[in-house]
Order: sequence, then structure tokens, then C-alpha cells
Amino acid sequence: MQNLKLFLSVLLINLVIIGCTKPVPEDINQKTGNVIFLHPDGSGLTTWHANRILNYGPDGESNWDRMPHTGLYRSHILNSLTTSSNAGATIHAYGVKADYGAFGLINGKEITAASGKNRSIMQEAMDAGMKTGLINSGNIIEPGTAVFVSSREKRSMYEDIAKDVAQSGVDVILSGGEEWLLPEGVEGRYGLGKRTDGLNLISWLQDNGYTIVYTKDELSQVPQSTEKLFGVFAENHTFNAKEEEILVEKNLPLYWDYSPSLDQMMEKTIEILSYGDKKFFLVVEEEATDNFANNNNAAGVMEAVKRSDLSIGVVQKFMKKNPNTLLIVAADSEAGGLDMIGNDYIDYKDGDLTPENDRNGAPVDGQFGAVSKPYFSKPDRNGNILPFHFVWNSYDDCYGAVIVKAEGLNEEMVSGSFDNTKIYRAMYKTLFGINIR
Repeated sequence: MQNLKLFLSVLLINLVIIGCTKPVPEDINQKTGNVIFLHPDGSGLTTWHANRILNYGPDGESNWDRMPHTGLYRSHILNSLTTSSNAGATIHAYGVKADYGAFGLINGKEITAASGKNRSIMQEAMDAGMKTGLINSGNIIEPGTAVFVSSREKRSMYEDIAKDVAQSGVDVILSGGEEWLLPEGVEGRYGLGKRTDGLNLISWLQDNGYTIVYTKDELSQVPQSTEKLFGVFAENHTFNAKEEEILVEKNLPLYWDYSPSLDQMMEKTIEILSYGDKKFFLVVEEEATDNFANNNNAAGVMEAVKRSDLSIGVVQKFMKKNPNTLLIVAADSEAGGLDMIGNDYIDYKDGDLTPENDRNGAPVDGQFGAVSKPYFSKPDRNGNILPFHFVWNSYDDCYGAVIVKAEGLNEEMVSGSFDNTKIYRAMYKTLFGINIR
């Protein structure tokens, strides 16, 4: 018995020594949880101010306003101050600076992420057995979501990118872009396919266990227990990103009414991903905030940011019962350089129209484009309804005043002057419990 006790004591000491010398991740005991990254592309500070003023009043609060932590986003990349959508997405997905043409590759080469692995953060999450989701109000090939599962030499490799996303294994994928899912000439729900390789990705998805839906009504009927869901809601985007005057001329809506809104897609996806006891990682893009702004369509931007804010509300409701969740909201640049003017010398009377241009020649937008009815705020705390109009400084993406917002688990990581590579770090710590320097 004495010899047995001695043996066990020596064995225990050796195990302790071995345990003490074994490398341990810095934050092995760090609490982990779900991550939802919402990317209202092209949105800047004015976009969010305008959403509050139009829908809640100057003294009100939007869902975005109520998010507790704020950072000032630094958007420079390897070779320019202003990023591209694909470079910004690459930085978010890998946590390292990328060049302007990057699409999950840098100079055509595989990226070593900030974690030290040659995988995007979503691919690492999938490797770890987490549930995953991608939502885009735009085409399936849009980089804000696609880069998380696709690495290609050029952004214009649409067929390859669509294939990468569709065959990625992500649990829930919702977007537009039917055109890149079907062979050339094959009639789909919304139009003809454009693929030149003969591959029918809709058929492939069905054969691999995905439930396919095409409309907001079909999406609403999907059971929570669904394991694999693929939604395609338009031939191209779920919106029509053209100038206001062109939309009126062609009788086109801002968004197709058969397509679900971003908040509807978000609500159903969270319902499915949260079913069971696995963590999940969801990347969401409202593409219209960018595309409408690049066409200087203020009405479109305001509808798109409203949908983004409603999506934040969906997550906030979920987080009340699931606090082990991080919500991050950020763009990567400010599209069009949108701003507002509501000076005391702007005194619109009934029937007054906005000017075509500002005094420096910058184009002005009212509710229906140039030379149209001005915008009016919801009442302020004194009951005043204040008039204003929008002014644009470009058609391009600008460095701008991009804001990062965070709420939930590890929200404190978002503060101060916030480099674009830190989006990845906050998400990584929350998903994996590892603090990357």
C-alpha cells in the first residue's frame, strides 16, 4: 500500500510538471460566444444621424444609437487610404492589411491570417464545428460576405466566387444573384442563368441537403429546425441602385417587394443558427447603403440604413436572452460623401423645392432627387419639425467618417481610434477565447 501511494504521488507530481510546461493559450479560460458582424456597406456618420432624425427625431434614439461602445474606424489599406469593398472584406476576414485588389488573396497568394492560420475567420469557425451564416441584400458574389469563404485573384471572377460561396458548407446563405447560380440560358425563378461552365448550383445545393427558398413568404415558412438553408431572392440585387429620377422614369421600386428585407433575413437566420447548443458566427451585409450612395440616391440610402437599424434591433432582442453574443456594426468606407444641410437660412415653405446644387456646385437631393420636396425631421423634444436636404461630394467611396459600434460580449474592445484589422480581433476573441495582439 505504501509503495502504491508513493507511485501515485510521483505520478501526480510528473503530471503537474508536464501540465505546467505545456503551452496554454493566453485566454484559455476566456468566455466565448456567438458573433454577428453587420456590415452596412458605405455607411458613414451622416447616414446614421439622418436615420435617427428622419425616423426618431433629432433628440430620439435609433437602435444603432443605443449600442454602447463606439470606435472611429481607420480604413487605410496596404496601398491606398481609401479601401475597396473587396480589400475591406479581406481585412475583416483575415485581420491583416490587404491591397486594393485583394479578394481573399494578397498579390495572388494565400493569406496568413492574424491567427497564424491560412484560413479566414469563418473557415476557422467551421473547422471548430460552429454554425455559420452569410446574408447579403445584394448579389451572392458581393465581397462583403463572399470573401469570408472565397479566395480569388480578381473580384470579377463571378462564376468562381458564386461557386465558392454556394459550396462553402455554410449553414445558412441568403442573398440575390440567381444569375450566377444557373447555366447560361437556363430559366430560373427571376431570369436566365449566366454560368458558362454548365454547373447548376441550385441543383447541387438541393442534392446536398439545402432547403431552397425564393421569396420572403417562402422564407417565413422555414422551420427553426432546418439544418441547411439557401435563399436566392433576386436575379441580381434585391434592390435597384439607380438615381431617383431613373427609378421614377422606369417605374422601378427601391427594393423588390417579393424579396425579404435585411431584418427579415436576419431574424430567420438567427432563429435557425441558435437552434441547439452550438455557437454561431453570422456575417451580414446591407449592400444597398453603398450602391445607392454610389448613385447619389439619398432616398435609397435612407431606406437601406433603416433596414440596417431594424436588423440591429433584431439582434438586440435576441441578446436579451443570449448575452453571450457580440454584435459589431461597421462599414469599410463612406460611399458618396453624403452630408446634410439644415441651416437657419433654409426656410422651406409648403411647395418649396430643393435647389439643384449647393453654392459650391455640389449636387443636392430632396425626397425624390434633385429639385424636389425637402426632407423633414420627426419632431424634436420641443415639437419642432426641421427641414433639411442632402448634399453629395462624390460618386466614389470616400475615406469619410466611418463609425464602429459594438454591443455584448467583449464590447469594450471597440473604442477610440479603431484600425480596421481590429474587427477581426474582437470577433476572434469572442469565438475562440484567444486574444490576438
